[in-house]
Amino acid sequence: MLTVAYLANQFPCAVEPYVGEEIEELRGRGLRVIAGSVRAAGVGAVGCAPEIVLRPVRVSVMLRALGLSLRRWTRISPLIGRAVFGGREGPFRRAKALLHTWLGSCYAVQLQESGVDHIHAHHGYYGSWIAMAAARLLDVGFSMTLHGSDLLVHGVYLDTKLKNCAFCLTVSEYNRRYILERYPSVQAGRVVVSRLGVSVGERVDASLPRREIRSTHFALLSVGRLHAVKDHAFLVRACAQLQEYGVSFECSIAGDGPERRRLESLIRKRGLGEKVILLGHVARRQMDSLYDRADVVVLTSRSEGIPLVLMEAMARGKIVLAPAITGIPELVLAGKTGFLYEAGSLQDFVSRLHFIRSLLVGSGKKMPERSGPNPAMPSATRQLDWVRHAAQVQVRHNFNRRKNLESFGDLFVRRIAAQTGDLAHENSVLQQIQLSVQRHRSLPV
Repeated sequence: MLTVAYLANQFPCAVEPYVGEEIEELRGRGLRVIAGSVRAAGVGAVGCAPEIVLRPVRVSVMLRALGLSLRRWTRISPLIGRAVFGGREGPFRRAKALLHTWLGSCYAVQLQESGVDHIHAHHGYYGSWIAMAAARLLDVGFSMTLHGSDLLVHGVYLDTKLKNCAFCLTVSEYNRRYILERYPSVQAGRVVVSRLGVSVGERVDASLPRREIRSTHFALLSVGRLHAVKDHAFLVRACAQLQEYGVSFECSIAGDGPERRRLESLIRKRGLGEKVILLGHVARRQMDSLYDRADVVVLTSRSEGIPLVLMEAMARGKIVLAPAITGIPELVLAGKTGFLYEAGSLQDFVSRLHFIRSLLVGSGKKMPERSGPNPAMPSATRQLDWVRHAAQVQVRHNFNRRKNLESFGDLFVRRIAAQTGDLAHENSVLQQIQLSVQRHRSLPV
């Protein structure tokens, strides 16, 4: 039986359900998967518990890690050399890399008796350096999955991580092109797109039911952690402009994080206390009602992979507005499956909101000042309905969680089997792939 150690920065984590899903997919294929987390899970986290939590580190593990590093110094010394002498990183980052090398030794000690064949890290943050160091000490394969900020904003030491990984999974074609252009020494065949996905219904209906609007408000919804990279301040400033233009609206922001106090201050400063509501963390079971109430689901991030929130909204047939950055245009096809705006342009964002609102008014959904028939209604209705329908089709075919998990499993197990030379297991992998293809063909379109 092939054994894989799967390491995440924090597992389980409510905003990263795909980590647990991938672990279960691999286990369902007969692999032994040792789930690991660098940090302990947060309060209220739901999911299978990790078998290894690195921090805090026990003294006995520290001592064993020191001994392992000394015995296998030649395997770990290239990483230490890169951390201390290579590249252009500052002293603080170099010190952190040394710390993470040491944590990698501690991780290797805890895996040493498990017969691990491969170590995979989800995200390219510090957990990937830990996993890479452990893999070198244990002389096994290493791989990682790259999303958005871990590649595009905080891509620290990625040259070394990519050099050492047997293969790299990433969530978009944009990311793959970025890696190959930025790191030309990486073999193209080692960088593979593995898309995420969300649950979808069994059928897609072009005549989507429209909710009855009891309020005349233009309802905006944003879902995401209150972090600087998500740039909710941009959304608050846009709401201030809507208020100046006399637009009747409400904006709900679901999520919590370090930016909350700053956002609360900005909302008060702009006089938006009754218009922009910070909901805090919202349980997944309560998200349906939020999506149902929204006219538009907006995203204002500065950096992303391909966010699940857009997939979830589109799977529900909601209109989405997002920045035209990174891999987002692979999901949101401008004017077809949703709407895009020029990243960082408040004017373009607000203009797109006005356009979407005009379509809603034209479709008869927002007509507080109209009592007679609206000549624009048929065309506006058709345009919005086709966008909703196309959004659902896009998610069903290209961002379907079940299909994409099967593709991930096929790819991952085939790569590991080839790497370890486990021909017997490789035959079973081919059988799994054949079964997967048959399941795909049997799915209704």
